[in-house]
Amino acid sequence: MSIAIILFGVGVWLFQQQADLLALGWRIGGWGALTLGLAALFRLRRGMCLSSPPGRGPVACRAIVLSAWLLALAAGFLWAAQRAEWRLADSLPMAREGEDLALTGRVDELPQQLPDGVRFAFVPDGGSAGVPGRILLSWYRLQDDELAPPVVVAGERWRFVVRIKRPHGFVNPEGFDYEAWLLERELRATGYVRGGARRLDAGPGSFMHRVHRARGEIRDRFLAVLGEAPYAGVLAALVIGDQRAIPAAQWDVFRRTGISHLVAISGMHISLIGLLGAALVGAAWRRVPGLVLRLPARKAAALAAIVAASAYALLAGMGIPVQRALIMLCVVGLALLLGRAPSPGRVLLLALAGVLLVDPWAVLAAGFWLSFGAVGIIMLVLGARHGRRERGAGWRAAVKTQAAITLATMPLLIALFQSFSIVSPLANALAIPVVSFVVTPLALLAAILPFDFLLHLAHGSFALLMQPVDWLAAVPVALWRQAAPPAWLVGAGVAAVLLLLLPRPTPARMPAVFVLAGLLLWQPGRPAAGDFVATVLDVGQGLAVHVQTATHALLYDAGPPYGDAADAGERVILPFLAASGVVRIDRLVLSHDDADHVGGARSVLDGVDVGGVLASEGDAAGFWTDAGGRGAGAERLACSDGQRWEWDGVRFEVLHPWGDGRRVRRNNDLSCVLKVTGAGGSLLLVGDLETRGEAAMIARHGAEALASSVVVVGHHGSRTSSSAAFVDAVLPEAAIHSAGYRNRFGHPFPAVWARWAEAGARNWRTDSQGAIRVEVTASGADVTAARQQNPRYWHGR
Repeated sequence: MSIAIILFGVGVWLFQQQADLLALGWRIGGWGALTLGLAALFRLRRGMCLSSPPGRGPVACRAIVLSAWLLALAAGFLWAAQRAEWRLADSLPMAREGEDLALTGRVDELPQQLPDGVRFAFVPDGGSAGVPGRILLSWYRLQDDELAPPVVVAGERWRFVVRIKRPHGFVNPEGFDYEAWLLERELRATGYVRGGARRLDAGPGSFMHRVHRARGEIRDRFLAVLGEAPYAGVLAALVIGDQRAIPAAQWDVFRRTGISHLVAISGMHISLIGLLGAALVGAAWRRVPGLVLRLPARKAAALAAIVAASAYALLAGMGIPVQRALIMLCVVGLALLLGRAPSPGRVLLLALAGVLLVDPWAVLAAGFWLSFGAVGIIMLVLGARHGRRERGAGWRAAVKTQAAITLATMPLLIALFQSFSIVSPLANALAIPVVSFVVTPLALLAAILPFDFLLHLAHGSFALLMQPVDWLAAVPVALWRQAAPPAWLVGAGVAAVLLLLLPRPTPARMPAVFVLAGLLLWQPGRPAAGDFVATVLDVGQGLAVHVQTATHALLYDAGPPYGDAADAGERVILPFLAASGVVRIDRLVLSHDDADHVGGARSVLDGVDVGGVLASEGDAAGFWTDAGGRGAGAERLACSDGQRWEWDGVRFEVLHPWGDGRRVRRNNDLSCVLKVTGAGGSLLLVGDLETRGEAAMIARHGAEALASSVVVVGHHGSRTSSSAAFVDAVLPEAAIHSAGYRNRFGHPFPAVWARWAEAGARNWRTDSQGAIRVEVTASGADVTAARQQNPRYWHGR
């Protein structure tokens, strides 16, 4: 059974790596073969080897067991395929993207307040033809309207005029897969409110709507009572699971100290509340003999644990991570109710099966691997020390368990986040008792009882805890950072950790140490001298290009802002640099001051060492005038024609703008144009240069100087750029268009796309192909796209 469950999970994971859905014929045939196979195995096992334990009977019995394992693997694959087919069938037709649709329906879940509006899940009425059953809407304040949208409450029935599109997100190497996130949460379209808003019914429509309303009221009360208190958002997160009021600076402290899991409702919180409910009910039950005669106290306590944990999970919103934790606890509780006493390992595997049956996309979430991994390690460590009754064994076991969890999760944290906290054992030793036994119970009592002093007491306790935690976070070496390692090395690291955690006589412990050292010291390969790699990142409607040589790195533009609270620097560029092992940008080139090119510059300057900034318009736009962080001391130069330098055998040349300070009608024509030339090809970066600037550049330098292997097309493929004369001068093998999905400008313009194609270039575009990677070696230029390198069946669906 145990191996079968593990193989079922492997089958689920294997399907989530597929590029396409399973065809109907294969699914029908697969389910038929699986059914026949299970029936045959059951019949054979009854007749041939019922009395023989697995692996010890005749050869035929061993074959039956092996066949059962293969069927479990196939069952996992088919189950994930079937669930994916059902979910993706609820999709928005492409023809309806961008249309103004009048929809009536109810607000689902707890709305998210934005600086300039609100975001919420919306369930349209069943009569909305062609519209998915659950969509994500944003309602923004209009530019000329000082008032924010009205308050939206879970369960309310509204009528909106909306514009929606199919799920779409950025696809960058090692980046966050927003489309997978939407798929797991059954959000099958995204869009925004255009107008025509009218509240039709303020009453809740279902039980869960009432729950979400209660959650919203608790959140609002917490924030109102605590006011500007710094950790009000943390208390709200511990009670209702809404982490959106926690500022980014606090998340950075939690990440550097490894205590992020304490402010995200997880298995530990659910188990704590379940155990508390079981202890209270069990103690009371034993005092009433009549109740004990009707139902044993142990079973009553198990039932109380399920009820208490379920109530807490409802209060937390029944999000995907909370559901996983609740399923794990319910498996234990049901086993006790049925009078069974399964081993801890069997309970964990049954919980794994339950989670994957309910949510086969759980394997795509980092929390799935970390939560099951941590629980498994706890069982392994405690099981290895079972039966020891040494003096002081309690605190020693706690210390060893925390050290084992830190060691065991290290390979997973490096693979998932390219970092792990070195001070995590000490920070968790301080934080776990305080958060679990002081802050969380006080916050829960404050949610139930109308006594504000409980909130202040909970907040004061957490604030007191954060004093040493902040000190730990400030330690320069608190967080280990490195590049994303290959999958085989992560697997080797996990195996090495398991070897180290087994009892001491286990052989191969020293080789395991060397494997872990190799994982920690691993660095990705860099281009050879004379070669370079350029990555046109998928940042939406904007531009950001990373160029890497043997020992240097350059960033050309920094992408757009994403509203008032985020930008491409924070969301895309810095994670990409971290995953690539880049710790320093030797030169940041800002082509011109349009927001879609410099919107992320501040985050880049704050988040990574920058040697120098080259911008065509000096300090005029104030990109870095008040920048802090590691880029505060970067050298600042004005970009002008004639600047040249060479790194590792790769030549960089600035071909525009004019060096005489002349004024132009449109600042696009002041774009800093950079040509990068290696041993086997060249790359031309032209910013938003338009036809007038192109003509001036051709006149000054001639067509030969502009000829390049690859060009990042100017102005995202706008009709105001890429004149016929310029295209004929460049004559590239590849033309890359950096544009946002369904952007309002219509970039890239069809005529421009055709013009580059007619010149012999293969067109590439980030909105449909993800990040574009250009590798220039002595043998030429090779271009690949992220969506083609790592396709997934949900991309574009």
